[in-house]
Amino acid sequence: MPEHAAEVTAAGIARLAGVGRAAVSNWRRRHADFPRPVGGTETSPSFALADVEGWLRAQGKLAEVPLRERVWQQVAGHPAEAVTALAHAGCVLLLVRDRSSAWPKLAAVSDERIAETLPVALEEVLTERLGVERSVLTPSPAELGPSVPLLRGAADLAAEIGARQAFEFLLGRHLDANPRQYTLTPPGPAALMAALAAPTEGPRPTVLDPASGTGTLLRAVEHPGALHGQDTDPDLAALTALRLALASDADVRVRTGDSLRADAFPHLTADTVLCHPPFNERNWGHDELAYDPRWEYGFPARTESELAWVQHALARLRPGGTAVLLMPPAAASRRSGRRIRADLLRRGALRAVVALPAGAAPPYGIPLHLWVLRKPAAGVTPSPELLLVDTTADHLAGAGRDKLDWQAVHTAVLDAWLPFDKHGTVTETPGASRSVPVIELLDDDVDLAPARHLPPPAAGGGAAELLAVRDRLAETLGRTVALTPPPALPADAATRAVGDPAAAAARPTGVTVGELARTGALELRAGGTGTTSFTGAPTRVLTDNDVFAAQPPSGALPDGAPEEPVLLAPGDVVVPVLGGGSLARVVDTATAGAALGRNLQLLRPDPAALDPWFLAGFLRGTTNTRQASSYASTATRLDVRRLQLPRLPLTEQQRYGERFRALAEFEDALRLAGRIGEQLVQGLFDGLADGTVAP
Repeated sequence: MPEHAAEVTAAGIARLAGVGRAAVSNWRRRHADFPRPVGGTETSPSFALADVEGWLRAQGKLAEVPLRERVWQQVAGHPAEAVTALAHAGCVLLLVRDRSSAWPKLAAVSDERIAETLPVALEEVLTERLGVERSVLTPSPAELGPSVPLLRGAADLAAEIGARQAFEFLLGRHLDANPRQYTLTPPGPAALMAALAAPTEGPRPTVLDPASGTGTLLRAVEHPGALHGQDTDPDLAALTALRLALASDADVRVRTGDSLRADAFPHLTADTVLCHPPFNERNWGHDELAYDPRWEYGFPARTESELAWVQHALARLRPGGTAVLLMPPAAASRRSGRRIRADLLRRGALRAVVALPAGAAPPYGIPLHLWVLRKPAAGVTPSPELLLVDTTADHLAGAGRDKLDWQAVHTAVLDAWLPFDKHGTVTETPGASRSVPVIELLDDDVDLAPARHLPPPAAGGGAAELLAVRDRLAETLGRTVALTPPPALPADAATRAVGDPAAAAARPTGVTVGELARTGALELRAGGTGTTSFTGAPTRVLTDNDVFAAQPPSGALPDGAPEEPVLLAPGDVVVPVLGGGSLARVVDTATAGAALGRNLQLLRPDPAALDPWFLAGFLRGTTNTRQASSYASTATRLDVRRLQLPRLPLTEQQRYGERFRALAEFEDALRLAGRIGEQLVQGLFDGLADGTVAP
């Protein structure tokens, strides 16, 4: 094996071949010619990527490794670790993007020559775009040597999908592979924060994120003039700088360090500050920063690190500039911060507090807040009102972070903020938004939690709405009665009832889904990387939660998603592979066109051989799924290939299929009746409790 050859783990081999890790373990045991480990450990060995590709191709298990998968495996198996590989790839992708004519000339020479000459070209483009010195980002010839095959592959991937998309794919894979290493701001709140801070007029803004992380907030800004970021992790700061430079033509300056203790931009006057600061930091610099001039609104207590970030953001704004910070809800009500909150209100610096649904951003278990601030300008009278918005209502929040309706949240917040920002007040919407006179908030607590100051909405929409809900429930219950299945008969009696005694004499032989896939009777596809995020024009994603809840696709693939989505077609059968239970969903025309999400398996039957409802019905059998499931310490996983079906002619399949379809309609009606009934019951409880409904 060459000295710097890329390596791949068993998980990477499984991804290459589109199988589970158990299949890779079986190949290693059963095939004497399977490539030997070249690194790693006994429990987690690594293999030479080129040897694995050759073996898979020889076995007919792989026609060709997709380019993006090959490049990712080169990143993951880089001898200097994935972060270094990503930085090298990002530098070359920036060169390809900004100086497209330079790379073909460099790529025409040998790998050794590329490693020698490339640093000069990279130094020029990095200095121009990022303003960094060679020692910070530009790799040396020795450092580039092991990366040259990766760089060639990254450039080819850029030619296929674009330089920005190529880096987003590689960075996204790295972040997915290391979920505990990074605190990520999801695209939904990032887009909302950027929209709240967007200037209504003037030149392209200068934007700062003093805790930039992976750069999601800065990347969400439309048409920026300059992007400034700072992060304590030097590797992450380098990747973020490259990501931002590839995403726009703005000037990019990303520095390393703690913004509170060692501000890299002490003289910056920004138009906008966006920030998702670290929460509940006790060691934020309370002792050494006691006399810092940034504490214009009061010296934060040791337990109020978030209020230190708020004042840092205000200190870096121009007069009239806007800052939006993602804050823990406790920052709006802790007694230790009431004096700073009061001064922010008196001087008109705090303009709005928005309560987001739980699951909007990490930590996902609590409903975070957005604080919208504006640096007071000389001679401008402070606003006498504060906007409070609550988006935690059930119709917006859904049932967890995988079901957040970010389009609805985005619209609800901006519908309140934009008129308030223009006029200084807004029409009250019970339970949703209100502009509160500052004088009402300046009490002993200075509690800014929106829910405590908003009038409650009418119970269930009012008595008239409750009457309509009752009518819908009665109609749904009537439909449920009509769809109730006929009495179940013993199998032999049922067979005689349809006049087929011969079929009752012998039980049909079984066939597994894996065997059907090998014969071409159906096609198997695994789900990809669906996310639940609000973007400009997202591709819908059917998530495993959607299948469990029997609801329309609720996820979305953001622009530049790491993988090509598997698109659903009418008649496809979708099966969740995690969580246990017996469940299968037949795709209808309303769901068709959506992408297949994670932890889902798609079965696409040949209509000339298999009826989809027959397939889905037998896949739901409890005994069937129990026999095809494996159990780990924390989860149950379904091996779809081991599920069995009886061998029946197509006409007989269709007879079963009609019965399974009728059962599914009955199940949907029961589920809808339950939801409407819960809505009616809760509405009546609320109405009786608040006096809007007579006893």
